[in-house]
Amino acid sequence: MSSSRIPHILVVDDDRQIRTMLARYLGDHGLRVTMAEDGRQMMALQEGHRFDVIILDVMMPGDDGFTLCQRLRARSTVPIILLTARDTETDRVVGLELGADDYIAKPFNPRELLARVRATVRRAGMVSEQAASPPPSLFRFADWALDVAKRTLISPRGTRLDLTTGEFDLLAALVQHPQIVLSRDQLLDLVHGRSSLNIDRSIDVQVSRLRRKIEEDPQDPVLIRTVRNGGYLFTADVSHGHFHGG
Repeated sequence: MSSSRIPHILVVDDDRQIRTMLARYLGDHGLRVTMAEDGRQMMALQEGHRFDVIILDVMMPGDDGFTLCQRLRARSTVPIILLTARDTETDRVVGLELGADDYIAKPFNPRELLARVRATVRRAGMVSEQAASPPPSLFRFADWALDVAKRTLISPRGTRLDLTTGEFDLLAALVQHPQIVLSRDQLLDLVHGRSSLNIDRSIDVQVSRLRRKIEEDPQDPVLIRTVRNGGYLFTADVSHGHFHGG
């Protein structure tokens, strides 16, 4: 993890006051910030710089944030946080479907935006680390077999278990981080909970669904333990390998 490199944030907003306020606030908290007032400037800056996160205002004259988000996504995987004056669920869903990583409504608390920027940078770092050394895709735990590439889970009895996308992504995150307490925020980062509108609760719901499928006694879970004020702990020993050793 290159902690020596300062994350570089691009703020795109036609409101000069907001641009300046964000640049000062994020800069004071150890981030490097560049500003753009519209899509043209944003695209020009993208040619010569590598940004870790783009904060993109939705309501701009000319090309709006949704259009620019779509254009960015067609050519780049840079994380995008949308800023909007309209806090409607429809807007949120549209933004996330267009490929935004997060969404925050104006007026916002700069501390909340800072936390989201840091979480997005952290998530992107995890993804690039995985890309640098491709992780194994086959995992075994407590006689279960999980194939992340094929998205299959085989029970100790040899039957294939059906999981929803959310349940599978959560299990894969837990299996790849065994015996570590993961907070709800970390789990959300790991499973890219883009469409989770009620974030903390959505993780809890997925955990209880998953427990019903893989725990012997979901009321007294052994594999996925709740850690008070901490999050969740996957207790099993995990090994990599083949589904059928013989």
